[in-house]
Amino acid sequence: MDLLSKTVDSLWQVIAVGLLLGAGLPAIFALGLRALDSGSTTDPATATTTRKPVAVIAAGACFAVVIVAIITGILFVMQGFLSHTFGIEIF
Repeated sequence: MDLLSKTVDSLWQVIAVGLLLGAGLPAIFALGLRALDSGSTTDPATATTTRKPVAVIAAGACFAVVIVAIITGILFVMQGFLSHTFGIEIF
């Protein structure tokens, strides 16, 4: 029974991380794109686009979250590689 409970515990953790990183980050990126598009107006006569500052800030925050997650993931992977190959510890 202990093996089953450990397996179920590990399984829900894998599913949670998969949903967060596999669906969550693309969703946050899409929200950033949506925020950037919703705050823009285009003048057909001059072909210029103006964006609301709040929309740009919201989009920038969404993009920053995605970039930080990507950099953290790369560092997490590199930590194992560097420690096993060169004996260097990052964290």
